[in-house]
Amino acid sequence: MTRSARPPVADGGPAAADGGPAAADGGPAAAQVPAATQVLAILRYLARQAGPVAAAAIARDLALPRSTTYHLLATLVDAGFVVHLPEERRYALGVSAYELGTGYTRQAPLQRLARVPLATLADRIGQSAHLAVLHGREVIYVIEERAPGRPPLVTDVGVRLPAQLTASGRAMLAALPKAGVRALFPDAAAFVRRHDLGPTTYAELRRLLTAVTRAGFATEDGEVTPGFASVAAAVHDHAGHPVAAVAVTYPADEQPEELAAAVLRTAAEISRRVGGRGERHPRAGS
Repeated sequence: MTRSARPPVADGGPAAADGGPAAADGGPAAAQVPAATQVLAILRYLARQAGPVAAAAIARDLALPRSTTYHLLATLVDAGFVVHLPEERRYALGVSAYELGTGYTRQAPLQRLARVPLATLADRIGQSAHLAVLHGREVIYVIEERAPGRPPLVTDVGVRLPAQLTASGRAMLAALPKAGVRALFPDAAAFVRRHDLGPTTYAELRRLLTAVTRAGFATEDGEVTPGFASVAAAVHDHAGHPVAAVAVTYPADEQPEELAAAVLRTAAEISRRVGGRGERHPRAGS
């Protein structure tokens, strides 16, 4: 796939001249932001959009000078991170941005960063611990640390389960915007059940997630496997988005003491490791 030709500096109209106060183009604060930060802001902005975007919209939404926006876009196009669509006079992510994403998948940094804290948690609690990520209405388990003497669980690496039934899924769903959760569960058909347990409507799910938010952690009891229960807490990235969840599963009749606090501490530690918010929930030590 070939990269598009470098766009003209003024694609959507004459670019504003650089120099002097930038109040008209985004304010003095915008003019003082390092170029690397501005580049990253543009890439993150494009990644959030549903389709290609005009340069003027990028400059407006990021409060950047128009001339700076065009110059940065031209550099990103040359490097392949952005593609210019001349007929539409818009910009989108390029092949190099895709290569970054696939590189992340190949290197599995989340699993690498989470494995030691998760193993430490399993050793401390004496119960099996796992890390899961959210994929649509399902969770996918990416790490399992089985405690010695504990039986194998359904939550093996690569297994997918309905998010609304698992403690891990509930912890992540509770950290998403309400509109995002509603989009995932638009009707009754979206609510898969395993043992005739769990929410069957969006209203029931919303009440459950509200309780998760208040507590700071999520639970499930027998909804995945009869006789077993789980406690989970979300792992957050730098923007507060739930990128994963830490959970411990145990026989329902022998919940370890301070289990939720230990899970919360581990989730906070992994959050710090991935560059996210590492503070513990106020109830973590209770």
